[in-house]
Amino acid sequence: MNPKLLADAYIEYIKVQKRYSPRTQELYRDVLRRFWLHIYDAEDDAGLEEEVGKDLEDGIQLPKAHLTAPQIRGYIADCLNRGLGARSANLHLSALSGYCKWLLRKGVLEDNPVSSIPRPKEKRRLPHFFRNEALEEYCCISLSGDYSQMRDRLMVMLIYATGMRRMEVASLTLQMVDLGRKLFKITGKGDKEREIPITPVLYEKISVYLQKRNQEFASTEESSFFLTDKGAPLYLKFVNDTVKKELAGLNGFEGKISPHVLRHSFATHLLNNGADLNSIKEVLGHSSLAATQVYTHNSFGQLKKIYLTAHPRAKKGG
Repeated sequence: MNPKLLADAYIEYIKVQKRYSPRTQELYRDVLRRFWLHIYDAEDDAGLEEEVGKDLEDGIQLPKAHLTAPQIRGYIADCLNRGLGARSANLHLSALSGYCKWLLRKGVLEDNPVSSIPRPKEKRRLPHFFRNEALEEYCCISLSGDYSQMRDRLMVMLIYATGMRRMEVASLTLQMVDLGRKLFKITGKGDKEREIPITPVLYEKISVYLQKRNQEFASTEESSFFLTDKGAPLYLKFVNDTVKKELAGLNGFEGKISPHVLRHSFATHLLNNGADLNSIKEVLGHSSLAATQVYTHNSFGQLKKIYLTAHPRAKKGG
């Protein structure tokens, strides 16, 4: 069996059956390609094909012969030696593990060799977020000006008010906005559906924006909620560029500026104001609580404040 053909079949499987995002599909494809280039010490696809052909001629059972724990450990060690971080190395292991599990179900492998490989320890990365005061000040700006100005301001306000992902903002349609029930109906990662409430302030701004959108693009049949200046649907870089353009240089917006930092800020501020983790998990569209728990570190200051106010032994003279 040619590993490349099997890899193509696996990528088709995660696309159709698992419904992984295009970005994840490409990441997994790249990992499999890099793994086989490493195994055969090939510099490019042509060299890899030549070496695989030799093995097939010699009757070597592929890919079983090379999908072993020692070979995979060697590949990860090589990646780390080349400067790959622990987080990225673990992504490579996840991609290879998924591939091996698929081959196991196909009867090509007898076990999953990745399961015996220890994962490189990752440094805990704390999410960067903006101060609540800075975002409150920005959100008090009135929605006025031409269509482009109104769209850009509302986009930033919407991300902070809902915690939507960049992809979800870019793919938001008019049909996903239920103004009657005051909520968004979002389909996120893994086709997971969720509803996000629209706050009264955001509702007013959306109403103003939609009036402007209808005036500017009265004849359009495009259903995208946000449109480019030419009336086309948004793309991911457009969302990134808009957030940076709107917030760069403003007081309180230091460090990295991105839609994802706004999402971090949304979750952190919810937690600091008493929202429980399960509720935040549902609004963010996380598949597990572990992904949401990363925000708990930011609440220590709030916890300390509550402790000093409420605990009898923390009060003056206690």
